[in-house]
Amino acid sequence: MNGVIVIDKPAGMTSHDVVNRVRRILQEKSVGHLGTLDPMATGVLPLVAGRMTRLAQFYTTSNKSYEGEIRFGISTTTYDAEGDPIREIPLENLTLDRILESAAGFTGTIEQMPPPFSAKKVGGVPAYKLARKNKEVELKAVQVDVKRFEIFDLMGDRARFSCDVSSGTYVRSLAHDLGQKLGCGAHLSALRRTRSGEFCMEDAVTLEALAAAMQNDTAPQLFFHPRRLLPNFPSVTADDETVSKIRHGRAVNLPELSRAKLVKVFEGQANLIAIASRVAGTLFHPKVVFMEVAQ
Repeated sequence: MNGVIVIDKPAGMTSHDVVNRVRRILQEKSVGHLGTLDPMATGVLPLVAGRMTRLAQFYTTSNKSYEGEIRFGISTTTYDAEGDPIREIPLENLTLDRILESAAGFTGTIEQMPPPFSAKKVGGVPAYKLARKNKEVELKAVQVDVKRFEIFDLMGDRARFSCDVSSGTYVRSLAHDLGQKLGCGAHLSALRRTRSGEFCMEDAVTLEALAAAMQNDTAPQLFFHPRRLLPNFPSVTADDETVSKIRHGRAVNLPELSRAKLVKVFEGQANLIAIASRVAGTLFHPKVVFMEVAQ
């Protein structure tokens, strides 16, 4: 089971829970994720299996898209619905126009403070572990890029939204900071990831569908097609001599890709055998090899 599978993560499970479940379904020990989702969140969770776990190093800065709901008037310890309320303010004169005006200030490159209950490390310890022990968490603001942050409607104390953000952006913090700016407080009440890099909801399958496919021996059909991986890397189909050199860890000549820094090397249409990096000119060295290497 070597490949990438996009799971439609259900609410209530951690990303690690999903990884463990897929390990059991695929009967494959080597399974990892390409970016976590909070337990409350649902949607796109790309997983890598088998030798394809080596792809993870190329997915550290993928942009993300989300849709969800913000509840105004209540701030929480975690900035989402799973936290304890810490402040509740009656909503007065809160209108969609006011929300839209305030939300506009959160687009572009901004400084964002991560939530105290987050995986950000403080002195080598994840912030959420310190927060759970009621220890002071001294986090530093980080620079993130919010490409789009749209609020659609306001029904009572809740508003729907969608956004496109850079890797490392906390949507929980967007909701919390918007509430602070409006003076009424807010938290994230629902979240669904609709895209992570090149992986979209159209590619996602449920855990139940994957388990059924394994029973029917059709699971490989649900895997993400290798040609669609890392779309910014050009592709080349290797001949037999090139495949043999890569299998032995040797550099190869790829004259058609002389300007690329990293390339995807295929054997045939769908067998991704390596990611190669340019050494000089048209000479590329296999940086990551996904096929069995000759001893």
